[in-house]
Amino acid sequence: MCWLFLLNGNSYAQETKDKYDGSWESLQKMEVPAWFDDGKIGIFIHWGPYSVIGHRKGDRGYAEHGPKILYEDPAYYYPYMKERWGANPPEFGYKDIIPEFKAENWNPEEWAELFAEVGAKYVVLTAEHHDGWANWDSDLTPWNSVDMGPKRDIVGDLGKAVREKGLKYAPSYHRERHTGFFATKKYVVNADPRADIVEEIKRMPKAKLLYGPFTYSKEFVDDYVARWKEIQDKYQPDFLWIDDIPIFTRDGNNAAKGQFKPEIQYYYDQLRLMITDFMNNGAAHGQEVYLNNKGGNRNWPDGVGALEKDNLRLKVIGPKWQSCTTFGTSFGYLAAEEDPNYPHKKKSVEEVIHEMVEIISRNGNFLINIGPKADGTIPAWQVERLKAMGAWLKINGEAIYDSRYWKITHQDNENLSFTTNGKNLFAIKTTKPLKSFVIEGTKGWKKRDVKAVSLLGSDAEVKYKMTSKGLFITPPKNLGKTTYAWSFKIETKKEQHHANVIQKDASKALKGTKKVDLDGFDKD
Repeated sequence: MCWLFLLNGNSYAQETKDKYDGSWESLQKMEVPAWFDDGKIGIFIHWGPYSVIGHRKGDRGYAEHGPKILYEDPAYYYPYMKERWGANPPEFGYKDIIPEFKAENWNPEEWAELFAEVGAKYVVLTAEHHDGWANWDSDLTPWNSVDMGPKRDIVGDLGKAVREKGLKYAPSYHRERHTGFFATKKYVVNADPRADIVEEIKRMPKAKLLYGPFTYSKEFVDDYVARWKEIQDKYQPDFLWIDDIPIFTRDGNNAAKGQFKPEIQYYYDQLRLMITDFMNNGAAHGQEVYLNNKGGNRNWPDGVGALEKDNLRLKVIGPKWQSCTTFGTSFGYLAAEEDPNYPHKKKSVEEVIHEMVEIISRNGNFLINIGPKADGTIPAWQVERLKAMGAWLKINGEAIYDSRYWKITHQDNENLSFTTNGKNLFAIKTTKPLKSFVIEGTKGWKKRDVKAVSLLGSDAEVKYKMTSKGLFITPPKNLGKTTYAWSFKIETKKEQHHANVIQKDASKALKGTKKVDLDGFDKD
């Protein structure tokens, strides 16, 4: 494998004999791995020194942004820090909170067992968020989980545990916004560090390696690529998860038109070749690998990876996509959400299951997030929802795993979502089926087209008949063991997946996005 990043895709192809030649056109030919398309359910984990903070003003929003907002809003956070830690920047800053990230109660085997128990097929752990902290055994920065804090290789230890359970593994990478995280401006090519950050670095020069650099220089880009390469070589990820990259559409850059400032052109090119190397590395190891294409303004040309946004809810059947989904308003640990009387939006078990069903029926994957505490324990309210999801999947998994979308995604008047698996059609009803209903999408079917109808989780007979309006189903009085959503299995004589109904245009698919109400919180 050649690790020579050249700016011209043809030059890359001449230096390698790999499947992908270094061009976007080549990468657009990548296939969706079977494990990703079939697995459907993933666990996302936001965990790092920011988990120590576990707080945001107003008790809502993305708590993993805590390291940044401590400095952005000193009028609120400096008194908060003074009360909690006895000091505030520049005497005491984010770097000084890191020793409290100890993971002293963390058991990766217990995590892996839980994830497998609740039906997850892959796990995405934050290897590095925007804060510059590395959750792995890194030779490139001293600010890592082996040299400081937990003194453990978090990425490595969890990877070993989840793979022993047969799960796929993806250390996620969020460094693309690091240059503006501790700066006076975000999403600009050249930023300036905040005054208190400058003073902290003056007092502890090593802190520059945590807080900086503050520009998209060649140094930053090369280090960005080298950090991912280190993760790739040490842990052989199954998935390259990269967060959305706002600089591609900010500060004079426009990826859609191919317009970049020189620094960002270099960054864009190096990312293309980094992805190429990742895909070729997987192929060389016989490993089916994949990646995401994050954001409303996608990072890469369409066709390169799974379409993805936070809490994404497409109204249509889109090109292969994924929703990284929160239980509450935060990805990282937010202590206020543990309060049973938390006044802001938290999804109920029923809402979680309904969202999961809806997403999967529209060709999406459900990547549900947890935000563990700094000690390595998962908040009980999140475990409760995970286990309820797992209990539902144990009964209804036949309608979820290995499934594909049908010709329509939803029947509003009966609250039905649909999936298929071969000649089986699954009609998943998200309201309790207490009376008969018709599946309108089966209008025109003949009696001979249906071999049997059953209800997953129930041994009771399901009565049905074909009518001029479609398949008429009468649910049994005994609905069995399931709750929240009821999956009717319709065995037919022909393949039920309709590949041609997909909205292949990602921009058009995203225009059909459902607005997700998370109580109006500021997530940035």
